[in-house]
Amino acid sequence: MKRIIDNVYLYRPQHNDDPNQIYNITFEDGKITAIKEGRVKDDADQILDGHGKTLTASFNDSHMHLLRFGLMKEELDLRKVVTWQEMKYEIEQGINERILNENDWIVGRGMKDNNFKDINHLITADELDEVDVDKPLFVLHDSGHECVVNHKALDILKEEKELSDKHEAFIERDENGEMTGRFKDTAVHFIKFIFRKKSDREIREAVRSAVPHLLKKGITSVQTDDLNYAGSYQRLWDAYNELEKKGELPIKVYLHHYVFNRQGLEDFLNNFDKRSGEGSEHVRIGAVKIFLDGTQRLHTAAVREPYNDMPGTTGELIYTQEELNELVRLADQNKMQVTMHAIGDRTIDEGITAIRDNGSPEMRHRLIHVQTLAPDLLEKLQKSDICVEIQPGSVMKEYNKYKEWFGEERAPYCNMANSISEYGITFTASSDTPVDPLDPHNNIFAAVNRTDREGNPHGGWMPQEKMPVDTAYKAYTETPAYIEFLEEKKGKIEKGFDADFILLSDHPKKISKEKLKDITVTETWVDGERVYMN
Repeated sequence: MKRIIDNVYLYRPQHNDDPNQIYNITFEDGKITAIKEGRVKDDADQILDGHGKTLTASFNDSHMHLLRFGLMKEELDLRKVVTWQEMKYEIEQGINERILNENDWIVGRGMKDNNFKDINHLITADELDEVDVDKPLFVLHDSGHECVVNHKALDILKEEKELSDKHEAFIERDENGEMTGRFKDTAVHFIKFIFRKKSDREIREAVRSAVPHLLKKGITSVQTDDLNYAGSYQRLWDAYNELEKKGELPIKVYLHHYVFNRQGLEDFLNNFDKRSGEGSEHVRIGAVKIFLDGTQRLHTAAVREPYNDMPGTTGELIYTQEELNELVRLADQNKMQVTMHAIGDRTIDEGITAIRDNGSPEMRHRLIHVQTLAPDLLEKLQKSDICVEIQPGSVMKEYNKYKEWFGEERAPYCNMANSISEYGITFTASSDTPVDPLDPHNNIFAAVNRTDREGNPHGGWMPQEKMPVDTAYKAYTETPAYIEFLEEKKGKIEKGFDADFILLSDHPKKISKEKLKDITVTETWVDGERVYMN
């Protein structure tokens, strides 16, 4: 069916459109067929009044965890808890309100025990045993990279030989060598992968639950790593495809596959005949996801020089260079894209080397986060065909810690943004939801202003890293389409492109940069069909 949205302003980061010019946009069979200046003279039924809103391409979140986001309503929300006693009460109350099956685990999220007011140490399994529950208890830190379990869960985990064999560096032990119940980084992912598998029905329900929140924020495409919560890529693939067949998936999903080792990658290659970019209109095979190190906050991100506040620590590399080279080579030879969690400068160097020596430019391999850079790494990325994914909003949670962690000299190379752009490095902006807020305008605001939503710090943290509005929007629309091989199909308002667009309350170039966070999405359209209206 042919439709025309009339009376809209147009915002296209890749064009120099007049922000005061009214346009009308025609689309038919899910594609944009015409873009014209001025109002439509006709008053036919297929003409819709845009009421002077701003039309732009819908967002593509290139790094998130959709299934976990959808499952959050089933978890105990501990984000506002500020004491251990309050946390214990909230868990016990939450348990009383739930119907639990025999093998269920109790799951909490958002814990910030490093800031608790009534204890001066991080909680362990001993403290969690004080909670009145005869179930395994798993509590995830707000960062998503650290957890604590009770002894009932710990007894189960001790039977998993692979946990100690493969993730020992991320297991906390006491002076007697016993597990304390606290785990970091890949050990956390292993626990979720083994013990938090959801049923097919739960997966579908979680996705259904998440989708309205995405559409409200103008997100119509996602690139997501969900395997920890499903246990099987086949189950994920089947669940998403079933939702699409039933007409219950109005978003487009690029579905990553997290692997721990070569065997996991070989299992995928042997059991699936599709490769990165292949699939249906709304569900496509994504990249092979590999974790290379930990996080800055936990001092497990692998860095070249010791942490400023922990001189004996340089973090943890999960793979040797040879092991990583082998994984990248195997994936690339089999037309699988690779995306790697790489935060420390030592890790980023390892990832660049593996892709440069074993990858093909046409596969558009990439690194995620790249939070601790250096001059030589910027140059290496500039000379390579490696893409990077950054999360501009996350920097504003930790900006006041970088000098403490890395000192005056290295701090300016932490969470860079505009420098990455100016070096000509292909990059996307994303949320890492549910670790950070979903709203793209929150992240665009942070990228442009380098402050939190309250305007701190005044003038912006490392203000040289502020990026132009157009650059930030492009990183949330056009470039994510490129890294999933669809740069000629979506991510732009152009003739022949998918009619995936949103209407905004304000034109991004007609308001102050400080008000970018206040822009709201009034309508969201996918393939020429309206899927959300405020």
